[in-house]
Amino acid sequence: MNLLSTTALAKKLEISPKELFRRLLALNLIQKESESWALTLEGQQKGGAYKVSKQYGQYIVWPEAIDICLVPTAEANGPIERLTQTAEQNGPVKLLTATALGGEFELSANKTNFILSELGWVKKGLKGWLITDQGLKQGGLQSEDQKSGIPYVRWPEAIAQSKALTETIAQVKGTDIKETAIKATDNAPILKSTAQTEEIGFRDKFKAEHRSADGHFVRSKAEMLIDNWLYMAEIVHAYERKLPIEEDVYSDFYIPTGRVYIEYWGYENDPKYLARKQNKIELYKKYDFNLIELQDKDVQNLDDVLPRLLLKHGVRAY
Repeated sequence: MNLLSTTALAKKLEISPKELFRRLLALNLIQKESESWALTLEGQQKGGAYKVSKQYGQYIVWPEAIDICLVPTAEANGPIERLTQTAEQNGPVKLLTATALGGEFELSANKTNFILSELGWVKKGLKGWLITDQGLKQGGLQSEDQKSGIPYVRWPEAIAQSKALTETIAQVKGTDIKETAIKATDNAPILKSTAQTEEIGFRDKFKAEHRSADGHFVRSKAEMLIDNWLYMAEIVHAYERKLPIEEDVYSDFYIPTGRVYIEYWGYENDPKYLARKQNKIELYKKYDFNLIELQDKDVQNLDDVLPRLLLKHGVRAY
């Protein structure tokens, strides 16, 4: 079996050595010990080994044909990048199971996993829990019970400070979150993203005054028709569910089954509305969320349109 140094493996994979070290760390195949890198149990199981040379001392080598599911490159200063930086500065990062993470919020492991699933960070497997692409971007690591083989996910401690997670937990527990106020100064003004500013302006301009059959107050007659259709089709749904991201953006409708978001696009002649629409679409693409887009013509024919679109995401209407 041909063994390659991490540098040689990086060259073979056509990425930089620094990037490969970052990904190996994120996959928990290596960890920092003192001033050098060490193999974890998972790393050894992947075929990692130590080699010693007079010139370089002890270093890690990998099978040339190693099967590594590489973590997607995260944005600069994203969760995985912060995880790597923390490990480089302070040593190995402590990872939390759902039990430990739930303990931070007085929640059971089961409820914690369902909340993480609602956020789209994990999904239920045949047994146990599997990490999603969004979960990987949060720094989560797929793990497996050594005895039972049941999969589970571990999370960096910093995840407990995630705005998306803490807001969702607060909603589930029925408590309020008081965000820390940031005082603006000449050197550090408070800035809002374009998407956030437009979202706030839209919600202020169009009041939720139309009451649907299930008691939701929505912002237009078209949204009322959509809400009524979902209710009559016995599809569990939320109205104006906040997207599980740092940006303060809300969907028109959210269907937990299938993790599907629905947006109704009206006011097509309003330039500000069109800009808001474009910003929201870009966010849906950025985070790879399941999105159904409805126009006025679709609202007039929901019985034909929605069952077909929902089925693409595994949601049966009838």
